[in-house]
Amino acid sequence: MPAITADTLTLTRIGRPGPADIERPVRSITTGPRGYEGLGFPVVRAFAGVSTAALDPFVHMDQMGEVDYEPGEPRGTDWHPHRGFETVTYMIDGKFAHQDSYGGGGLITDGATQWMTAGSGILHIETPPVEMVNRGGIFHGIQLWVNLPKRDKFAPPRYQAIEGSDTTLLSSDDGGALVRVIAGEIDGHRGPGITHTPINLVHATLTSAARLDIPWPRDFNALVYAMAGRGSIGPAGHPLEQGQLAVLGPGDRISVTAGRSALDVLILGGRPIREPVFHYGPFVMNTRAEVLQALEDYQTGKFRSIPQNALMPRRGGGTL
Repeated sequence: MPAITADTLTLTRIGRPGPADIERPVRSITTGPRGYEGLGFPVVRAFAGVSTAALDPFVHMDQMGEVDYEPGEPRGTDWHPHRGFETVTYMIDGKFAHQDSYGGGGLITDGATQWMTAGSGILHIETPPVEMVNRGGIFHGIQLWVNLPKRDKFAPPRYQAIEGSDTTLLSSDDGGALVRVIAGEIDGHRGPGITHTPINLVHATLTSAARLDIPWPRDFNALVYAMAGRGSIGPAGHPLEQGQLAVLGPGDRISVTAGRSALDVLILGGRPIREPVFHYGPFVMNTRAEVLQALEDYQTGKFRSIPQNALMPRRGGGTL
């Protein structure tokens, strides 16, 4: 970890804070419980115990792995529906194959991101490719759900394949941190992800004792999740370690400092939608009635059909 690296000394540096900039304080730090998703791959439920208001416009996030599979062990999901939001799958290490009922799909690997707008309704599958099932290997990534405002919940489904090489790479002002901008804008530099809801999504790797200080829009919320390592966050230097999520208060900048070893963090935030959220299973709508309608539409085939020659789930338990 991570799959995408670069010489930080040759990258564009993020500007230093101005004299009037306010560093965002820490409001809370929570530790995500461990569980299983899909057909049995391990996850950390990064947003567990955090209020909907603090997360808005995000709904759900899992850290998938990090796990080193033996041959025959890798697992993914079966075909399943979504409506009313966007799924973002960021693969740091390992491989995941994606296919959906609107023709989107491909192999997500080595720092790549798939950004799927479920919108009005879609079926999809994410599963390890045959060669990974047979050989085993590292599996590590993030799945994030981004809410859509009411006006966009029935937008046409859309698929974006963002290769790792497409990610915008920046460096901290001292060269000690590599910053990957997947979506949004940091210090005037935009990432490749196209979003309905204005957000920033950043993966940063800090070397030992390095400090990262980045500008952040005042009208965005701010979340920092530690994927690996330990360090501190905010003006008071609150400890932060693997599996923990920091919710930050208002301000102009976010600061993170690594401990004695490297620290990997996902920094994310967006402009809150501030609409009612009714979340049930794979549907994120505004009301219970809309979720019930989504269930009925799924059951009557309105999310399109599983395509011919479709990917099939890898359930583990033996080589193929």
